[in-house]
Amino acid sequence: MKGTAILFQEQKITFIEDVDHSFYKEIKEQCGCDHCSCKLEEKIVNFDSVSPVFWHEDEVDWDYGY
Repeated sequence: MKGTAILFQEQKITFIEDVDHSFYKEIKEQCGCDHCSCKLEEKIVNFDSVSPVFWHEDEVDWDYGY
């Protein structure tokens, strides 16, 4: 199942589209840590502190919102 992971960070919100639910679960487990990282498209991506994390199944309609 693919969807969009929504990461809330100190000064920004990051949307990561077309990722497996396992990516979301991996990031969610790291919520509240000082340093979150995850493998995305065969690369390790480093995020600062992330809290909370949400999941939106399927694609986001950016013209409308959710």
